[in-house]
Amino acid sequence: MARYRGPKNRIARRFGANVFGRARNPLVKKPNPPGMFGARRRKKSDYGVQLEEKQKLKACFGMILEKQLVLSYKKALACKGNTAENFMQRLECRLDNVVYRLRFARTIFGAQQLVAHGHVMINGKKVDRRSFQVRPGMEIAIKPKSHKMKAIVEAMDTSMQNVPDYLEMDRDNMKGKLLSTPDLEQVEGQLPLPVNIPVVCEFLAHRT
Repeated sequence: MARYRGPKNRIARRFGANVFGRARNPLVKKPNPPGMFGARRRKKSDYGVQLEEKQKLKACFGMILEKQLVLSYKKALACKGNTAENFMQRLECRLDNVVYRLRFARTIFGAQQLVAHGHVMINGKKVDRRSFQVRPGMEIAIKPKSHKMKAIVEAMDTSMQNVPDYLEMDRDNMKGKLLSTPDLEQVEGQLPLPVNIPVVCEFLAHRT
């Protein structure tokens, strides 16, 4: 399965935030954007603003692939209700993201790897598809054979963030549950940097 392999620290510096939740914040030693003289800012066109907001959103969810982002928007558009909220709910309820929110991994990329390598179960069955949509009531658990994995144990021991209100966590048994579908405000509260969601939707509307 394709995944982002580019320079992650450059992306964090570009947006001025430790967007991937790394233990070593890349902004401590290099707080300026990449490029000569800190990449001087220029006035952006409307398209440029939309593109940057879309790139910020992709970064927040572990450099999700463009195809998957567009597909999530199309499915959100087909649902009743507010498209922006439906869209963000779909992204927030991706299995890799839920694993990250439950603190089973230090970074969103670590969570993607856990899922892809078959260490995660949904309602007792292995699921290795990162884009799998977790629904309220579903139980997300680490496979018993993986409970002693160093990466998982360290992530749970060193995590300084609390589990969101819409998730329930059982640390002793390494499992959790999605209690309810998060609303837009809750999702935005989990993002490492502000993203203008309606602007992203405007951009993606031209891709459908």
